[in-house]
Amino acid sequence: MVKLSSSPLDAIFHALADPTRRAILRTLAEGEHSIGELAAPFEMSFAGASKHIKALELAGLVQRTVQGRNHICRLAPEPMVQAMQWLQTYEHFWNERLDALEQALLQTDSHPPTE
Repeated sequence: MVKLSSSPLDAIFHALADPTRRAILRTLAEGEHSIGELAAPFEMSFAGASKHIKALELAGLVQRTVQGRNHICRLAPEPMVQAMQWLQTYEHFWNERLDALEQALLQTDSHPPTE
C-alpha cells in the first residue's frame, strides 16, 4: 500500500495525478455541483465519486457542504498556488535548455552540412 506523505504539496500532486480528479476540478471551475452531478459523466457510483472528492478535499482543492442528502462541492483553487510555485522553480531551467536548443538549431540552419 502506498503511504502518502503529510506534506500539503504531496497531497496536491497526488490529487492532480488522477485524470478523473482533474476533470472534476475542471467541472467545478464552472460552479458548484453535487457529487451525483460530478459522477454522472464517468458513469461511476456515488461512493466512487466520493473517494475522488475526498482526495481533492485532503489536498484542500475542494470544499464540500452537506445540504440535506446532497453533498455540494465547490472549487478551492488556493492550494494550486503552492503547486504552481514549485513548478515555477523549474521554469528557468527549461527556458535555458530550450533557448540553447533554439540557438543550436539556428546555427545548424545557417551552416548546412557539406557533402
